[in-house]
Amino acid sequence: MSKRSMESVVEAVNDLPSLPHIVVRVMELCEDPDSTAQEIAEILNQDQAMTARVLRMSNSAFYGFPRRIATVADAIVFLGFKTIRSIVMAASVSDILSQEMEGYALAYGELWKHSQCSAMAARLIGKKTRFVKLDLAYTAALLHDIGKVILNNIMKEAYHEVVAKVNTDNVSFIEAENEILGFNHALIGSTVAEKWNLPPELVEAIALHHHPEQAEINKELTAIVHLADAICVSMGIGIGIDGMLYPISEEALEILGLNELEIENMVSELVDVFVDEQSF
Repeated sequence: MSKRSMESVVEAVNDLPSLPHIVVRVMELCEDPDSTAQEIAEILNQDQAMTARVLRMSNSAFYGFPRRIATVADAIVFLGFKTIRSIVMAASVSDILSQEMEGYALAYGELWKHSQCSAMAARLIGKKTRFVKLDLAYTAALLHDIGKVILNNIMKEAYHEVVAKVNTDNVSFIEAENEILGFNHALIGSTVAEKWNLPPELVEAIALHHHPEQAEINKELTAIVHLADAICVSMGIGIGIDGMLYPISEEALEILGLNELEIENMVSELVDVFVDEQSF
């Protein structure tokens, strides 16, 4: 891989917008035990587009709230600070993740669908395995492929080489990326997470979502993101060329104490949720 390409990756990471001020402020308020739903609502209401997205997602079948949520303040009260924090993160990155990813053979909106599917799957896996930080699992899975946004242009040139490598050498997509580009979308994604000052365990989960057995900070979180990604690939949601040869880590299943039957049950639960377009 040429030096110019590595430089262009670094530039592309730097060019990616920082998280909007409103999102950063909501994150801070959600962490502060003294803040109120009203304070968070006031911040969110400064941005109409964000407010509309938060309300739309709050009313999706995924959160299953029995009656219609009409205001941001209601959403915060009914769904809780942590859930709102993950919804706000999703609302803020949906544009970045919705663009066409020609380098990964993903049409407009497909990467967003895959990311949102993975986030929902991660939250469900987290519930089933009694993982305490559900919003962290949701956010890590939501952002696991954000490195593709950065590598998209380089992949347009390297696309055929990477695909040929997968086919002829029978290696996973991420190994082919490493071999031909000198780095991979997971590693680049973790540098984006660092740029956004996200917690180290989340940075690790993005970096190692294809190799959860290598995680050290939070093995469980990384295993959840890996499995959520694999489930959405198996469901055929938003998969491009890297859906080829996606090995599931046996160790991830062991870490989470899950068997194949439990995973099949989760898949059917998710199918019901995805019928609702509001989720996306």
